[in-house]
Amino acid sequence: MHRRLSRALVQWKGEARRKPLILRGARQVGKTWLLVDFGRTHFPGRTHLVDFEKRPAFRTVFERDLEARRIVTELELLLNERITPGEDLLVLDEIQACPRAIMALRYFYEDLPALHVAAAGSLLEFTMQDLSFPVGRARSMTMRAMTFAEFLHGLGNHAQADLVTGPAAPVAPAIHNEIMQLLKTYFIVGGMPESVRTFAETGSIRSAKEVLTDLIVTYRDDFGKYAPRADKLGMNAVLRGAAAGVGDQIKYSRLTDLVSGPTSRRDLELLQLAQLVHKIRATSAAVVPLAASASDSRFKVVMLDIGIMQALSGLNADAIVSEDDLLAVYRGALAEQFVGQELLAGGQDELYFWSREARSSSAEVDFLATVGGRIRPIEVKSSAAGRLRSLHLLLETFPACRPGYVLSSRPYAELPEQDLVFAPLYFAGSLARE
Repeated sequence: MHRRLSRALVQWKGEARRKPLILRGARQVGKTWLLVDFGRTHFPGRTHLVDFEKRPAFRTVFERDLEARRIVTELELLLNERITPGEDLLVLDEIQACPRAIMALRYFYEDLPALHVAAAGSLLEFTMQDLSFPVGRARSMTMRAMTFAEFLHGLGNHAQADLVTGPAAPVAPAIHNEIMQLLKTYFIVGGMPESVRTFAETGSIRSAKEVLTDLIVTYRDDFGKYAPRADKLGMNAVLRGAAAGVGDQIKYSRLTDLVSGPTSRRDLELLQLAQLVHKIRATSAAVVPLAASASDSRFKVVMLDIGIMQALSGLNADAIVSEDDLLAVYRGALAEQFVGQELLAGGQDELYFWSREARSSSAEVDFLATVGGRIRPIEVKSSAAGRLRSLHLLLETFPACRPGYVLSSRPYAELPEQDLVFAPLYFAGSLARE
């Protein structure tokens, strides 16, 4: 598997003032695989894996003081391996199972700065609520589901992967049609590594969907870890409601009728902490910083993964395969999920959408991304230029945002007289970068 974060890990390895690394992310996005593969490539024969779930004995090493040299000495004894600072990589896996190991990261930084230490864990936000996190003494990276480009690499389509990661530009019709067919498959298979691997090995969409079903069961099994009194039935309903509500502004009372609005709000916040959903907040201004005018009460969501989303929504794969225009599937929600997911994975830590509420009318633009210190407005629509009323209004009100981008199933085109760029959906990730 080719993962974009591999390059970031190489940069981290060479930093002069390198801090211990914490790789965050939802379950099953490939965190352990990435760190082990990175170690195999850049620390051949010198990678040490400490898995706190598989071997609880490792946890006892951290129960006394947090003196880094003593910890390394005892880990050497348990691993029966020599750990050499400056030459080796120490991977602390499933670190949420040993909260004191998270606290110890600051002492690795202060007392053994030459040792490369990387930690990985799921549900870390829940663990960190109750402990002293080493602020300023550790670096965090977030791993997400595989992007469309990573999916293409996983299928061996490297030329197409390189094309979609480049700047949006005209593409030959035959190549455009081929990539759009592959994008249909990605809409079903999604970007969860096990699902992608299964499809790559078997070519079976049914088998890939079975993997997604199993992953959803795993996430449901985790609900009991979110909060002491979390109701699994209610949380499952909220999860399904969030998946069904992608593309629309979320109202807690409409997520499910199984629990109250306040309970739905709590459950959705827990799902966000687990990184199964991500909030896209509304803003009435399109100026930097977007967070300054963003609303906490008006928001949309995107799910962890488009494959997970369509599985939760009960969509029939045939409805995707047989549809020529991907924006026509499920009211355009799958396309909006894809774009949001790609923008986040492309480097946008936070996303927003523009919303202007007026007495007689309202206007809304799907996404606002900050790229190179400027706002980049993005619409996900099949409409012709003359029908993009909200986007035109945004560009008139905030001319510094020009041009506006419209993503659809159509080929690339530019309308400079209207400050519009029309690009195929598969260039969504490239719009997150300069």
